[in-house]
Order: sequence, then C-alpha cells, then structure tokens
Amino acid sequence: MTDLTDRPIADLSKAFKDGGATPTELVDATLATIGRLEEKLAAFEIVTADTAREAADAATKAIAAGHRIGPFHGIPFALKDLVDVEGMRTTGGTAVRDDHIAGKSAVIARRLIAAGGILVGKTKTVEVAYGAWGTNQVRGTPWNPWDAETQRMPGGSSSGSGVAVAARMATCAVGTDTGGSVRIPSACCGLSGLKVTEGRLPLDGIVPLSHTLDTPGPMARSVEDATIMFEVLDGRHTADTDRDLSERTGLFGEIDRGVAGLVLGRITEADREGVAPEILDHYDDALARLEKLGAAIVVFDLPIPIEHMKRDVGTIISAEGYYHHAAMYETPSNRVDTDVAPRILAGAKIDSRRYIEALVRRRSHRADTLRAMDGIAAFLTPAMSILPQPCSEVDQSGTPAVFTRGINYLGFCAFAQPMALSAGGLPTSLQVVARPNDEAMAIRVAAAFERDAPPIGHPPMTA
Repeated sequence: MTDLTDRPIADLSKAFKDGGATPTELVDATLATIGRLEEKLAAFEIVTADTAREAADAATKAIAAGHRIGPFHGIPFALKDLVDVEGMRTTGGTAVRDDHIAGKSAVIARRLIAAGGILVGKTKTVEVAYGAWGTNQVRGTPWNPWDAETQRMPGGSSSGSGVAVAARMATCAVGTDTGGSVRIPSACCGLSGLKVTEGRLPLDGIVPLSHTLDTPGPMARSVEDATIMFEVLDGRHTADTDRDLSERTGLFGEIDRGVAGLVLGRITEADREGVAPEILDHYDDALARLEKLGAAIVVFDLPIPIEHMKRDVGTIISAEGYYHHAAMYETPSNRVDTDVAPRILAGAKIDSRRYIEALVRRRSHRADTLRAMDGIAAFLTPAMSILPQPCSEVDQSGTPAVFTRGINYLGFCAFAQPMALSAGGLPTSLQVVARPNDEAMAIRVAAAFERDAPPIGHPPMTA
C-alpha cells in the first residue's frame, strides 16, 4: 500500500489541483496494488489497466492545463460487474453471459466517467446478485482482506467492490443493493456504504435482480468519499459539488452539523436477540457516543416485525428474479451456481396474488413506519447480526440480511458505517436508517459517529 492510494478523495483532488500529486501517479499506484494483491483477493472480473493509464494521463494533462472537472476528476473507481460499459463484457456473475458485450454504458457509469472518474476494473458479484454472503461457485469468491489466513465471507452481492475498496485496489466502487448488497459487503469489509432511496438513481444498463427493489450506491472508505461519489451518481453538476465541498454547504454542511438535538431510534430488546454479543457491545457503544454528542436515544419499535418484512422482500425478489432470469436457470446445459439456482427457481411457485399482495402491503407498511418515525430523525441498527463467517461455514439456506432487507422493503435510505473491530480483528458496522430521499440525514448521523469513533485502521492484507 502507498500513501497515495490511502488518501481520501478531497485530499487527492486538492493535491491534483495544487500539483502535489497527479492522477497518473495515483492510478499507477492503484494498479500496482492490484498487481500485488489481486491473485490472492480475486476481487476483479476484469482490470482495465491500459485504458485507466490512458485516462489518467489525460486527466493529469487536463488538470495541469486548468481544465479540472471537479473533485472526482482523476479518481480511480471500480464498477460491480452488473453495470454496463460500452464495448466491455458484463457477466452479471454468471458463466452464461461470458459473451455479453455491452452496446451502451449504464447511466451511472456515464456519470462517473463524465465527472472525470477513471475506471480501473469491474468487480465480482454473486451470480445475478442473488445472495448476501458474497460467494460465487462459478466465477470465484473474493477473499475478505481482514483475515489473511481464513477465507471469510466478503459480503454480497457486491463482494468484489467491497474487497477492492478495502484493499486499496480502488478509491471507491459502485455496488447494488436489493436486500443489503451495498451495506453487507461494506459491513464485512469495513467500509462506508450508502443504500439510496428506492428510485433515486437510474437502473438503466444494470443487470436486474428485482426491478422494484434494486438500488445502486457508493462504497468508499469514509462518509465524505461516499458522499462525493453519491453526488456524481445522483447527476449533480460537478461545479455545485465542488462549491459545496469547498464551502462546506449542502451535503458537506450536513457532514459537519453533528447530531445535537436529534432524536434517534434504537432497536428493541426483542430485536437484539440473535445478534452476536460483540456486535451488541459495539452497537451499544455507538449509541452512547451519539448520546454524548447530544442526540436523544429512544427505543424505536417498528410497526412491522423485521421477519415479516424479510419474508415479503423474499417474495418480491424471487418473483422478479425468476421473471428476469428463469431461462438461464431452466436450461439444463447452463453452468450455474447451485446455491443461487434454488432461489431463482423458487420464483416459479409464487403466484400473482401472493406477489401483488406483498407489493400492496409494503405501501401501507411504509406509511405506518413513517408515522411511527414522527419526531425521530433516523433509527439505528447493527448492519449485520453476525461477524464475517468463514466461507466454509456459511449456511446458504439462510441470509445475513437480518437488518438490511426491511429497509429495501420500506424503500428508505440507509448508511452502513464501521463501528469497531472484534477481538479477532473483524469489522462491525452501524446502520443509520433515514426516510426516503433523506440521504442527508443518514449521511449526517454516520459522519458524526465517524468523527467520534476511533478509526478501524487497515485490513492486515494491505500492509
């Protein structure tokens, strides 16, 4: 690891502008890190080294000539391999799509590149993004860099994105989240990950799992980095982001506001059952820190049990996943992940009445939850109830998405932010849940906690 690959986006952008560093140097250092770690970590489906170097040289010259686009100009990022880039393969984590070459780039990919971002590669994903553990029998499972000896779950489905950013093989990356697939790999890999409001970002050019629930989002190593990336993904003009970043206004003003005076919800005693003791200890410490910073912490009892929301999310994902991918899994000659296949094929048994009932229920449940949140700015849960498990011990019939699936069900936004390391050196994560289109609040609370909590440091495999 070099110091350059470890620096936050705002610092890098300032260094580029002041002449203290160049995008060429940063991309060279990033590619060197990929070259050193990728054989072990296997985060990437493809590394775009040649085009990344060309783009970095162009960015270096443009910035030197006074043509800096904005804070994302010259920043190396990775895309989950569900996201189309014109002329590039999009496997969707499958063997069946080996020959699929995108004819057009996804909207979010175009936005990142138009903002001056430099694509260093496409990252591995669970097959068709259907799985929260992060495993893939067909294309390989990325290695979580927080344990050099035992292969542990990287979290899914945005497994490669989580590993790449944690290992400093990209400054930030795109994930997609249908039931936790930005937040769970962020939790497993010690990252800041934003699950955006349903419908906030365009899905054009992204391999679907559930067109109702899918949400792309940023994965980064700090709240501010994730916020900068979110603004690019959200289509905000780079000059406006640049101004807000410099003047600490807009979302960057929210980052600095703190939590004094806010009322924040915590989980009930019943919802604490089944959560690993170390995670509960870190969760309680997080609540105490936020209370010390001036927030009032109250019990928030969701009007719909978490298990009910998980069940309806499962119905929606299975029905829509089957619609999109049935042909792939019903063709006997296709080589598919046998852990994913039963999840997709289960959709064949979901009749229209059950599917539509789940869609209708979520509308009323969202309204009920919004009413229950009256006076509460956001509510807080652990992002995961368990520590990252060894891959050999993963139970594919279950899911680690205990606290995340319900947020997709409600269509809310949420931020996963590292809390601390376990005694065994594994990350734990706090989930900050805010109302639809109130990403500012999720970012504000996560940032206040980030400033107060000791940093978790680097994964041992990056040293």
